[in-house]
Amino acid sequence: MVGDDVEPSIMNLREALDMAEQMELDLVEISPNANPPVCKILDYQKFLYEQRKKQKEMKSKATKIVVKEIRLGPNTDEHDFNFKVNHAIGFLKDGNKVKVDVFFRGRTIVYKDQGEILLLRFAEACIEYGKPEQMPKLEGKRMIMILSPSKK
Repeated sequence: MVGDDVEPSIMNLREALDMAEQMELDLVEISPNANPPVCKILDYQKFLYEQRKKQKEMKSKATKIVVKEIRLGPNTDEHDFNFKVNHAIGFLKDGNKVKVDVFFRGRTIVYKDQGEILLLRFAEACIEYGKPEQMPKLEGKRMIMILSPSKK
């Protein structure tokens, strides 16, 4: 910046504006609540550009939560169950949340307790990699449970 080589000093507003005009830069108020108010001579457009750039960089570094979904039936076999558990463990290792649901078709709705047992077994199988964020809950024809990755 141009103002780096100039030592800080107290001057009146007219002098500061004249100095900024001579340098073809802007006089920007940095701290209005200070006594006296603090101003800086800089290129305002460049300042705004750098602020937007910093915000964009911070936004890109923020973690994005992804929810992966795994669907089971109330009568899922052991092999299929283990296969889906392995998928869920992979998702949890990657830092994603996993939504596991048991879908009841037609008359299988009478096996609600079997679906809940299946979901609790699923949570127990994934306990090393993730913990249940929401316990099994029946919503219409689906019983849903959400697992979130455990902290490393």
